Amino acid sequence: MSSVAAAASRSTHTVEGTQVSVLRGGSGPPLLFLHGSDAFTDWQPFMAELAGRFDVIVPDHPGFGQSSTPPWLDTIGDLAHFYRAFIEALGLHDVILAGHGIGGWIACELALRDTRDLRALVLVDAAGLPLTEDGVDTFMLSPEALRKASYTDVSHAPTDDAFLAQQPKNALMTARVAWCPRFYDPQLAKWLHRLRLPALIVWGEQDAVFPPRQAETFAAAIPGARTQLVAAAGHLPHVEQPQAFAAAVAAFIQGGLK
Repeated sequence: MSSVAAAASRSTHTVEGTQVSVLRGGSGPPLLFLHGSDAFTDWQPFMAELAGRFDVIVPDHPGFGQSSTPPWLDTIGDLAHFYRAFIEALGLHDVILAGHGIGGWIACELALRDTRDLRALVLVDAAGLPLTEDGVDTFMLSPEALRKASYTDVSHAPTDDAFLAQQPKNALMTARVAWCPRFYDPQLAKWLHRLRLPALIVWGEQDAVFPPRQAETFAAAIPGARTQLVAAAGHLPHVEQPQAFAAAVAAFIQGGLK
């Protein structure tokens, strides 16, 4: 175990009356990573890679993973408002806001509402916009079929007991906030042109869930956005190619913002 990985810890914070479980490690500018439909049960290789350059903060969304389920949670917009309060509660400033899947959707909604304390936006195979090209309907797949659709190499998929135990909870909350319409908000596309944050769009070249042409859709909607496709990766390029993912983020932040 690396010293960075060993320094990572999980803690619980109360924000908006909700107990939120948070993985955190590393040092440097704060990078808040919002997960997709599944929360992480432990410190991942991509987190360790990022933690060499950033203070990496990975909460379980309210209603997901080890966080409690609040009565106010109904929409992605609710989670966007929550993370505004989360940033304030943790005293974070100049945050690099990254999100995968529905986490990317949450990040877009938050950035449109309020850019205070935000430095840059990183979207990873993000939900939120209608699909340009049909992908896989994840709500209709068995867990095994979903793993095969999500990864180019299913050996990267988590199979530990803790992950499997929390999957029903994660699936229920994903359905609550993203069921209809499937994984997008018709209103979001109208307003992404208002984003004024530097943005990086990262996408797996073999994403079968949200096909790679979706990266172009996001890049066209967000002024000045840059795009980085990750080879040998499906819907979770940060998990399948942690070094390439972390290097792309670091290059964007260190070079692209000057």
